[in-house]
Amino acid sequence: MRRGKEIAQGSHASMTFLINRMRSLPSNDTEIMLNLKAVELQWIAKGMAKVCVKVNSEEELLKCHAAALAEGIESHLIRDSGRTEFDGVPTLTACALGPDDPERIDRITGELTLY
Repeated sequence: MRRGKEIAQGSHASMTFLINRMRSLPSNDTEIMLNLKAVELQWIAKGMAKVCVKVNSEEELLKCHAAALAEGIESHLIRDSGRTEFDGVPTLTACALGPDDPERIDRITGELTLY
């Protein structure tokens, strides 16, 4: 992927937990009230830290996603539509774990290389 595409995909992934909750609310509300866990509120209040790591295959991406879900950590995969890259083939490009306790996430991603 081009660098800009990588950044965009990571951005989509990092915000998916909030966007999905907002989309589940009735569309006629003018105020949004989200039910957030304490760790999610802390993440928002303390600057929304993100750590970017890389995997070497789609299989490894899926493995991280599955491991997070098995540990009860929120995880979201991003699938690019393929319109500008990937020859028109929808392709998994990113995964976001959390927000959650950094130690819990590190048990899944700690061995991966920082991007």
